[in-house]
Amino acid sequence: MRDHIKGEDYELWNIVTNGPLATLNKNVEGVDVPKVMHERTTQVKISRGTLLYSQYENFSMKDGETIQEMYTRFTTLTDELKSLGRIIPEKERVEKILTRVLPITWESKITTIQE
Repeated sequence: MRDHIKGEDYELWNIVTNGPLATLNKNVEGVDVPKVMHERTTQVKISRGTLLYSQYENFSMKDGETIQEMYTRFTTLTDELKSLGRIIPEKERVEKILTRVLPITWESKITTIQE
């Protein structure tokens, strides 16, 4: 269900897990001030897309991370990119995981999958 909701609308998943969006933030003095939203501006979308694509390009499996945890992080990242209009084809995503993300200990399994 998590992956489905993230695939449809990543921001919706944030609301499901974190609750409704806050309309106030505390400033340095601890006073509530209106939250300024820029999420929908074109410039912010482009900047966010560039940052996320950079994270995609440099994506790697963390030490001690399970395959499921890695794949969840990867799916979240690609879903965020999709929500910003940058769709990465499935073939490219699979190739990335097989050739650049999985550790060397998976080499024999990767070869079997590719054949």
